[in-house]
Amino acid sequence: MSKPIKELAIKGEAQIDESQIFKHVANIIETRKSRAGAYANCEITLMYWEVGQYVGSILLGGERAEYGKRIVAELAQQLTEHYGNSFERTKITRMIKFAKLFSDFEIVAPLAQQLSWSHFQELLPVKNDDARMYYAQDAVNRRLGTKELRRQISRKAYERREIANAGLTDSSNVPFNVFKDPYLLDVLGLKENFLEADLETAVLIELEKFILEFGHGFTFVARQKRMVMDGDDFTLDLLFFHRVLRRLVAVDLKIGKFIPQYKGQMEFYLKWLNRYERQEGENEPIGLILCPKASRGQIELLELDKSGIAVAEYWTNLPPKAILEKKIQAILSEAQERLNRRKSLPQSGDRKVIEYFYESKDDDDE
Repeated sequence: MSKPIKELAIKGEAQIDESQIFKHVANIIETRKSRAGAYANCEITLMYWEVGQYVGSILLGGERAEYGKRIVAELAQQLTEHYGNSFERTKITRMIKFAKLFSDFEIVAPLAQQLSWSHFQELLPVKNDDARMYYAQDAVNRRLGTKELRRQISRKAYERREIANAGLTDSSNVPFNVFKDPYLLDVLGLKENFLEADLETAVLIELEKFILEFGHGFTFVARQKRMVMDGDDFTLDLLFFHRVLRRLVAVDLKIGKFIPQYKGQMEFYLKWLNRYERQEGENEPIGLILCPKASRGQIELLELDKSGIAVAEYWTNLPPKAILEKKIQAILSEAQERLNRRKSLPQSGDRKVIEYFYESKDDDDE
């Protein structure tokens, strides 16, 4: 009969901590099991891709399409008998679509190491190629589960980012791909006729959901950031830091529609932060003004992005899916029209290199 662990301690050496032995061994087991599971999921996903790529390219190509459909049905029957329901006809058809939409193996292979087959099934209905890759990379960057990925797709996160990008110019001091427009703040549970203080409090109570809506890289710094100048006190609603861009992000919350006076207020905040809060190695702060109504014509005229300021709407009530899609598409079309109109105007000789924010998969989650 083996002796208890504590009786096996060698004389003259430090006593063994029994609880730490279990924790350490358990950690080894869980880590290896997790890696084994991730490896298995990756191999399954790549198996589906390879099946889809082979069947799609060999049997369904060109004039052999009708013949191929019959072969797929027969193949599915044979595979199902040998390997189960994972290879039913509809599922093989989905594999073919998967291989077609993610045709480059050099792209799909690293994604498969971090996304499950369930993730890819959520991505397949996305029609726009750029949007599909955006959602895939966002799921990787933020380690989104399939439920949250589905939610991001249904809430048109890509289209809302494109609306925000369309408001920026070549001389913008606001990086591309950072903000969205509008922001969907239905998660805050605000009632009608709320005050700015209610909005700020709701953000802080649901801070995790708020940052999830904002996107990758944001970390919370302060609320009601106090700024003193010439004996006068000024307060900024919310202050964040973007770890990838390495810059402070000032957020000013408004409960009324945008008015031009907000520009000067935010410019003051940014100049103060740049002088007194910006640390060595950081880039200049940028600001976001959140309003229930953006007044986009005024914003374009004021050229706020040249001052490092973005303006976005926020919606506290989420419309039904069909209405949401229609409204977002209308706003996106309008934004693209404004962008095309700007491009048609005479351009100055000096053009700034646009700073894009690409979400690296190597960065930590917020």
